Amino acid sequence: MPSIASQPAVAVDHVRKAYGATVALDDVGFAIEAGSVHALLGENGAGKSTLVKLLSGLVEPDTGGFRVFGAPAALTSPRAAHAHGIQTAFQEMTLVKSMTVLDNMLMPYAPMNGLGLVRRRHAARLVEEHFATIGLEHIDPDEEVGDLDLAVQQKIEVARALFRRPKILLLDEPTSTLSGRDVDWLGALIARERAEGTTLVFISHRLREVRDFCDRVTVLRNGRHIVTGAVSEHSDAEIIGMIAGRSLAHAFPPRAAAGRALGPEVLRADGVGTAGKLAQASFRLHAGEILGVAGLQGMGQLDLFLACFGMAEIVRGGLAVDGRPTAILGPREAVRAEIGISLVPEDRKSEALFLKLGGGHNASLPVIERFTRFGLIDGAAEQAAVGRVFDRVEVDRRALWTRVSAFSGGNQQKIAIAKWLLAQSRCLLLYDPTRGIDVGTKNELYRLIRAFADAGGAVLFYSTEIPEIVHLADRAIVFYGGRVAAEIDGAALSEAAILAAALGSLEPGRAA
Repeated sequence: MPSIASQPAVAVDHVRKAYGATVALDDVGFAIEAGSVHALLGENGAGKSTLVKLLSGLVEPDTGGFRVFGAPAALTSPRAAHAHGIQTAFQEMTLVKSMTVLDNMLMPYAPMNGLGLVRRRHAARLVEEHFATIGLEHIDPDEEVGDLDLAVQQKIEVARALFRRPKILLLDEPTSTLSGRDVDWLGALIARERAEGTTLVFISHRLREVRDFCDRVTVLRNGRHIVTGAVSEHSDAEIIGMIAGRSLAHAFPPRAAAGRALGPEVLRADGVGTAGKLAQASFRLHAGEILGVAGLQGMGQLDLFLACFGMAEIVRGGLAVDGRPTAILGPREAVRAEIGISLVPEDRKSEALFLKLGGGHNASLPVIERFTRFGLIDGAAEQAAVGRVFDRVEVDRRALWTRVSAFSGGNQQKIAIAKWLLAQSRCLLLYDPTRGIDVGTKNELYRLIRAFADAGGAVLFYSTEIPEIVHLADRAIVFYGGRVAAEIDGAALSEAAILAAALGSLEPGRAA
């Protein structure tokens, strides 16, 4: 009889899962080798998230099942999954933001004494020791999770899964909020866990990380298994073709011609600083331009975007709109026609959209007065206007009445952008808009962003993925230590130049 060590860590046996008429997984079967780092790839809606939920015990398959280290496994609940050694760090984080880091780390397995009380001091020591071993000793266990940056929250999500000493660790897009050194931190953790015999399943839309971290890869498309094999057996172009079912050779649209005349100045920052992490930032953004923003996490770039949208108090310097000094007192002020600035924020699910409302209502809410007469909403006019912008961003018309929560992350992001197109915004502030989005939908968003700029719109565009800035932006500013460390233009715009400035190798304010 084969030993457990020779068995796959997970065998997926003819699994099917449907939600009503939507088939999320259709007769899927493949194996994950024990002790490997196995990538799971596919577009949004391909079935990856459903498979993660099944393995995590959150839902059950309609037919088929799983074997864990050779034994049939009934993963009927999270506790059942945990009993088989499976832990998950979710992209849509399961942390309770109103609770402390320590309390989140302990749920639901806090050490208890004989009286049924939590051994809090002992637990705190265990968590602090765990943080020290994985490079998170700077995180205060008594701090509320909601007060921490999204990237730090993601690290805690991963840390909690590791704290439970899994045999199989599912990492659901763990780098979607990470950049630079944070990704290196995760890569080191993955290498350590693999060396200790842990099996890891790594879900990502970043092929570079798949090549850096993973041994094997499985591609899903439209709920079906396409291929499983060694990462080294397939080129990036082949993997992208299998994911999308089509060639995406021209992932980025052509950049506007060099030396072309830009439109008038739309937005200017003059030495802007906030009470947070932004010390001083200056830039000029013109109509028809995509201005990239780069920097390691926590260097002040988020504060800049919030300040431009009236969500962070400016304590020094100021903004100018159309060349005139302007105090933007809040989002309502920013969105009104005379200013015309809109923000697509970092977390679309909690900050950009009402998930229980239909896409149509989400899109029209900021300008609902446009469709209101004598206190009544003209539903026909509202639907017609929203339908036109949904066509423009290539979202199915059923989004007009379907809850946003029913759509993939990519379509949710397109709805978030459509909302501001309906508002006729002149300036889009896009903060990591492709986070957690598959390669096919990324391609569509790139074209949408470039088309908006080519039509005379102005775009301030931050991304944790430096290649996006290099290939999509006309020029870029790079943050370091709360300041603009460099402005990089034209032929000088490269990954190496951005990284050099982001790591502080250029004098602050010095142009590359």
